[in-house]
Amino acid sequence: MISKFEAHLTTSPKSRDDLVNNVWGGYENMVENGQFTWTRPFWEQPIWRWDAIFQAGVRAAYVASQLAAPLMKSQQRDLIVNISFWAAQKYVGNVAYGVSKAATDKLTTDMAHELRALNVAVVSLYPGLVRTEKVMEAAAWLDLSNSESPQFIGRAVAALAADRNVMSRTGKVLIAAALGQEYGFTDIDGKTVRPLTLADV
Repeated sequence: MISKFEAHLTTSPKSRDDLVNNVWGGYENMVENGQFTWTRPFWEQPIWRWDAIFQAGVRAAYVASQLAAPLMKSQQRDLIVNISFWAAQKYVGNVAYGVSKAATDKLTTDMAHELRALNVAVVSLYPGLVRTEKVMEAAAWLDLSNSESPQFIGRAVAALAADRNVMSRTGKVLIAAALGQEYGFTDIDGKTVRPLTLADV
């Protein structure tokens, strides 16, 4: 017996182009001289962190999408996923991070508006706390009990890409763990990740 997730993947549309904007900067040197600097107030943050977040994050998503859109519109069944986070809606971590995630969500809604007529869906996808290499370097300062592997968000993207009704989600914020419950996929270790809400963050 196959799961809903596997069923979606086996019936995935064949002719489509998908783009996932997941690159991000600013996480370099979260721990400097033995101190966790990520949560310092904005006047104590290094300017390089703002520049890295916006150059390797927001700008990269905009440029990649701009280059991909002319190719996508010829396929008529495509998807752009912008990886974002709750910091767009609530203070999380630091000012630069929150502003950049809010910009990413606005990028999603406005691109969705312009691409709707071409049948290209654009969504913001929120992971939980992802166990990346840089996050694990700061593990002593973090609660990893409901964290996700980097592969978990990939499963969420795969499920969206296989969903023939993905246009009904365009312009929206989606939660990876909630999609796991809906589509029936788990993390790579079989763990069911609990979806976070704004109140949890």
